[in-house]
Amino acid sequence: MLLIKGGDWFVDGATGLARRFGLSELLIGATVVSIGTTLPEVMVSASSALSGHGELAYGNAIGSVICNTALIAALSTAIRPGRADPKSLRLPVSFFFLAAVLYAGIAYGRGTFLRLDGLVLLGIFLVYMVCTVLQMKSGAQTAQTPEAHPLSPSRCVLLLAAGALLIAVGADLLVDNGTRIAQALGVPESVIALTFVALGTSLPELVTAITSLVKGHGSLMLGNIIGANLFNLVLVSGVSISLAPFPLPQSASIGGYNASLVLDIPVMFGVMLLLTLPPVLRGRTSRVQGCLLLAVYGLFCFVQLSI
Repeated sequence: MLLIKGGDWFVDGATGLARRFGLSELLIGATVVSIGTTLPEVMVSASSALSGHGELAYGNAIGSVICNTALIAALSTAIRPGRADPKSLRLPVSFFFLAAVLYAGIAYGRGTFLRLDGLVLLGIFLVYMVCTVLQMKSGAQTAQTPEAHPLSPSRCVLLLAAGALLIAVGADLLVDNGTRIAQALGVPESVIALTFVALGTSLPELVTAITSLVKGHGSLMLGNIIGANLFNLVLVSGVSISLAPFPLPQSASIGGYNASLVLDIPVMFGVMLLLTLPPVLRGRTSRVQGCLLLAVYGLFCFVQLSI
C-alpha cells in the first residue's frame, strides 16, 4: 500500500513540476525523480562503506544499471512504447557513457578504486546537475509551454518528498519481511539474494515506472531510468568509494578472468546502447527494443546462475 500510494504521489508531483515550468517530463525524470529513487541506495552504500563493505557498491551499481535497463525499462517499453525528445535525452545519455567509460577504465586498467576516483565521480554528478540547471534556465530543454496546473509548485515538491519517503519505507518493509517469510519457509539464501534483495534495490524505479506507465507518462519513466543509472555510477558509487576505497571484487570467473570484466560491464554498455540509441536517433522507443532487452536480461541471469 505504501509503495502504490508513494508511486502515485511521486509521479503526480514530478509531472506537476514539469507542466508548471514548461519542462519536459524526460528532463524531470532524469534529475529530480532519479535523485529520489536513488537516495535509498546512496544511504545503503554509505552505510556499507562505513562498516567496511564498500565493494558492495560496485556490484550494486552495475547490477542496478542492468536490472533498471533490461528489466524495468524493457517491460515498460515492450508494453507501451512511445515518443521521446532526443534533445532532452542527449545530456543524461552523454554523462552516463562518460561515467561508464571512466568506471570501466578503472576496472580494466588499475583494478582498484581509489578515493580520488570516488571524488571524480562525485564531481561528474555535480557538473551534470549544473549543466541541467543551466539548460533549464536557457530554455534549451523546454519541450512544452508552461500551463496552468491545479497543484502549486510547493505542493508538487511536497508530493515528491512524501512519495519518495513512502516508497523507501514500503520497499524496506517488503524486503525485510519478505526475506523473513522466505527464510521461515526454508527458501535457500542464494534464492533470497536473487529475489527479495535484488528487488529491493530496484523497487523505487520499478514502482515509478509502473505508475508512469499507468498514468501515460512514458517519457518520465525513460528519464528516470537513464538518470538513475547515471546516479548509480556517479553518486552511489562515488559516495561509497570516497568513504572506503576497495579493489575490484572477484566473486566468479569466466575462462580464468573476472566475471565482472567479461560479462557484467560489457552487458551494462550493451543494454544501455540498446535502450538509448533508438530514441536518440529516431525520437521514439519500440516494442521490439523492449523484447530484445528482456531476452538479453534472461540470458544474463541464466549465465550468472551457471557460473
